[in-house]
Amino acid sequence: MDPTLQSVERSVWWGWGDPALATTLPAHAKQMLDDRLGVRCSVTDHRPVPLEDITVPASRLSASTRDALTAAVGPAHLLIDDADRIPRAGGKSYVDLVRARTGDLPFVPDAVILPADHDEVAQVVALCVEHDIAVVPIGGGTSVVAGLTVADEARPVISLDLRRLTGLVSLNETDRTATFLAGTIAPDAEIALRATGFTLGHFPQSYQQASLGGFVATRSAGQSSSGYGRIDDMVEGVRGVTAVGDFDFGAQSPASAAGPRLLDLMVGSEGAFGVLTEVTLRVQPAPRVTRHAAVAFPDFSSATAALREMVQQLGHDAQPDVTRVSDADETEVSLGLAGRPGRLISAYLKRRGVSAPCLAILLWHDTGESVARDRRRSAAKILRRHGGISLPDKIARSWEHGRFNAPYLRDELITRGVFVETLETATHWSNIPALHSRVGAAITDALDGLGTPGIVQCHISHVYPAGASLYFTYLAAEAPDPLGQWRAVKHAASDAIVDAGGTITHHHAVGRDHKPWLKHEIGDVGVRMLRALKNELDPGNNLNPGALVPDAP
Repeated sequence: MDPTLQSVERSVWWGWGDPALATTLPAHAKQMLDDRLGVRCSVTDHRPVPLEDITVPASRLSASTRDALTAAVGPAHLLIDDADRIPRAGGKSYVDLVRARTGDLPFVPDAVILPADHDEVAQVVALCVEHDIAVVPIGGGTSVVAGLTVADEARPVISLDLRRLTGLVSLNETDRTATFLAGTIAPDAEIALRATGFTLGHFPQSYQQASLGGFVATRSAGQSSSGYGRIDDMVEGVRGVTAVGDFDFGAQSPASAAGPRLLDLMVGSEGAFGVLTEVTLRVQPAPRVTRHAAVAFPDFSSATAALREMVQQLGHDAQPDVTRVSDADETEVSLGLAGRPGRLISAYLKRRGVSAPCLAILLWHDTGESVARDRRRSAAKILRRHGGISLPDKIARSWEHGRFNAPYLRDELITRGVFVETLETATHWSNIPALHSRVGAAITDALDGLGTPGIVQCHISHVYPAGASLYFTYLAAEAPDPLGQWRAVKHAASDAIVDAGGTITHHHAVGRDHKPWLKHEIGDVGVRMLRALKNELDPGNNLNPGALVPDAP
């Protein structure tokens, strides 16, 4: 089955998605991790505590506030039971999962409210402003940057869950735009579009659980961004609610010179400026043909040069829609986890003189076979020129089939005592080698300094004419203080990113985790602009307080 058309149950409170879809680590993978990291995967079993064993503070909502909110949404849609509040205590970062699994939660919302439409969202926000309550909008709940965690908030906090705002509002086939309610989960949107012959083409790792409003609010980038663009390339309009009134930006025309583009103020605003209720997005004809390629390069610099030449010479219409290149460390781990097939590929490449290969996965989506074939041929010439060795296409097909499985693997690794985390950045092509080296070294040194040497790997998965993203994954044995371990590595890596000239985040968003480094990127004036917007649109700091906007000195 096409994984982009597979609807999955909402995530369990302690992990990702539907545990029934997860697979256990095979014996050879456990052995590899034991040998490389010094963990004991075969005997370690850190299962989550039962939900009923977690103790959380009682809701701080007053009776009068409950009555007012209940009147707005109905008694069935204001939830204050612990079993409803705990799953909204955070997102899906490593920190969030460790806290959920151990039951040590520094933040739990005082209530969960589920409005049905734009008008009910407006009523809820107005009531929260009136009663001085903090509001955290939540769609799919997939944040990995503490975007949902309002710790140390003296006021009551409400989780504003948008799951009832779901569905396709309208589709304009002539304009190729579709308007969805913001709480629509991505596979549901894609299924609705495919039924009419269209696709959004936005497939990030969080795809099976994330909402369209969440994509827009965090400036998401999908695995097919090389062909379809990032979410900010797709947004035509947004509608929603601020603490001072409603907004409706962008959808009335495809372009305008009427001052700064106010639509862009809400794209990437992370719920700090307002709550999105509707998003209008550009759609494309659904592909009928997908061509696959797997290519091994002798080193990361050759692979990077091939990607740069493809995007700069072939252009948007001819370059691959999915472009992914792993460095030597990530390739080694991937082939190791594959077992016997991975060993056969490694042996073949060694016979070809490549001992530390870098694996590339490329996909072309098209409405016709001949166009897809021609696009692949154009790319193949460039790949060969940079030393690329063709491998069986089934490697790329296997990646495509399992493209959304990594979060399930992460859950299993955490259960087996492995510290596993990711971070991402981006820079210009000329700076890729330095950024790759310095961030990788910073993570390695931090793990070594903690006495938990690890595996640090990286891939490029989003390319532009001027540069590309770098996505790091690192694994180590879990330390006695796993959150302290995470904090030390995160700080070292983030310092290295800004020192080496990368962005603090390419597509994960700012949240609270990246906020200390934002000033390095946008400067004093940029910080003042964000604070001014926050003060104007949310003067009482009711909307996702602490997210995105750097704290005042």
